[in-house]
Amino acid sequence: MANMHVKKGDTVKVISGKDKGKQGVILEAFPKKNRVLVEGVNIVKKHAKPSQDNPQGGILNQEAPIHSSNVMPIDPKSGEPTRVGYKEENGKKVRIAKKSGESLDK
Repeated sequence: MANMHVKKGDTVKVISGKDKGKQGVILEAFPKKNRVLVEGVNIVKKHAKPSQDNPQGGILNQEAPIHSSNVMPIDPKSGEPTRVGYKEENGKKVRIAKKSGESLDK
């Protein structure tokens, strides 16, 4: 399984693509595909057939996954996008923000 620098619940900034500059929270991560689903980013129109949940059918707007290389975590200290480093703390591998050295894992 690919090890990604971001995970579910992280606040990230999109650094490339049509939604460049947007910020959002990761709703879901797909490590096998190296993709993430970010709230309010990469909105696509999905044509839905009428169903029990949605008797009307119609066109729904929903997020589509984007590649994890297009997002950067937000540094908890400065609110700036930052690269990710790793270090060991009490035998656990933790992600740290390169800019401030602050831990990204709760």
